[in-house]
Amino acid sequence: MCRSRRSQFMFLVAVVAFTPNACAAADVLATNNLPNPYHPIDNWAQLPAGTQWGQVIAVEPDAHGNLWVFRRSEPPILEFDQSGKLLRSFGAGMFVQAHGLTIDHDGNLWVTDSQAKDGKGEQVFKMSADGKVLMTLGKAGVAGAGPDVFNGPCGVAVAANGDIFVADGHGGNTNARIVKFSKDGKFIKEWGKKGTGPGEFDTPHSIVMDSKGRVFVADRGNNRIQIFDQDGKFIAQWRQFGRPSGLFIGKNDTLYSVDSSSDEKTNPGVRRGIRIGSAKDGSVKAFIPDPSPDPQIALAEGVSADAKGDTVYAAGVSSMALHKFVKK
Repeated sequence: MCRSRRSQFMFLVAVVAFTPNACAAADVLATNNLPNPYHPIDNWAQLPAGTQWGQVIAVEPDAHGNLWVFRRSEPPILEFDQSGKLLRSFGAGMFVQAHGLTIDHDGNLWVTDSQAKDGKGEQVFKMSADGKVLMTLGKAGVAGAGPDVFNGPCGVAVAANGDIFVADGHGGNTNARIVKFSKDGKFIKEWGKKGTGPGEFDTPHSIVMDSKGRVFVADRGNNRIQIFDQDGKFIAQWRQFGRPSGLFIGKNDTLYSVDSSSDEKTNPGVRRGIRIGSAKDGSVKAFIPDPSPDPQIALAEGVSADAKGDTVYAAGVSSMALHKFVKK
């Protein structure tokens, strides 16, 4: 190798070595043989007598440690304290298909309705903790690809400055994009299209932000997490967290990814379950395996954790349960 080419090669090696997330740049597949420091706690949350969970799609703690649940039964929005006592519920009759849930820095709830029927759905709602609707994005009951409509909005994230990011598209003939709005709901930009390349999506099923404000998208159909800046510039893709349905980033940028659909056809060699690692460097440190032997019943599609990371919560759609895991 000539000196000039050798110098160029060594420069590239140095760049890779000192680039953030370089350890994940190899695009490695998820592994299954990781420690599981958690054990399940059954029947901890207290529903009213005669009430069933139904399909539980999302779960997230607020700043007080209370737990908010979004489900496809009535009423769809539930708040529990840390002991599992039901504190309040609301939202009956509002949604066609409950999907994403997040809580912003002011304690407001943001939820998505991913289907349309009878003049409802295909919207994002901002709600106060007592159930008052503060803002809506999208047109009720209208599916589309324009700046003021959605087609399968799965998840929503809110930046520190109030900007809103919606993961829009749920496979099939729906959208495959991220849509960005200002804090007052004005369209700013969108990025992405259906595909497998960087910045392309196949079912962007969940969206979260780390402490640096980077945008993490669960690109489920492509078996990867994609990472962007807030202008949509592609940063990295990670496959080591499985085929992600739900994402959550907690204290110290701990990244939780729940895989509800890996199998020998969709993601060979990768088991379903919850992988826990670092949003800083892409390392994966723990794995809570999906205990179900039935390929049609997954543990969960939504995931979150308490402030200390000692408790992990999982929202089960096909398992129809709210799961809780605590450190051993």
